[in-house]
Amino acid sequence: MSSLAFELENETATVAFGLRLAKVLDAPTTLYLYGELGAGKTTLSRGIIQSLGHKGAVKSPTYTLVEPYELDGMEVYHFDLYRLSDPEELEFMGIRDYFSPTSLCLVEWPDRGEGLLPAADVKLELVYQGENRKVTLTAESEKGERILQSL
Repeated sequence: MSSLAFELENETATVAFGLRLAKVLDAPTTLYLYGELGAGKTTLSRGIIQSLGHKGAVKSPTYTLVEPYELDGMEVYHFDLYRLSDPEELEFMGIRDYFSPTSLCLVEWPDRGEGLLPAADVKLELVYQGENRKVTLTAESEKGERILQSL
């Protein structure tokens, strides 16, 4: 599968990249976001969610595991699985119901839900590069390939 990489100078550039990415996303799509704490996963998610029409704050769902957004005929689910102690907890919250034909799912720390999450269309990895960040997108499906080609 193909990959693309972009340098993000700061938080503003990370949000702007989220806006750019949102323009080529539609439901159903699943994005996995990887990176250390503070690498910009939630900032990138905020750019996507706000670009799709959310007017309020976008907070990390670290304690709730998921924040739902009803946006422009699409359900957007922002997951943060950092505090997940056992992937089986996802079964109890009805994880499969979130991944529907009308949903866009953004999953931070997807490795914590391994085995219970559907496959990603695109994996995004954010890494520190000095003061900047580098985001690498890797297509994991045909849909993911189309998303990368559209960028």
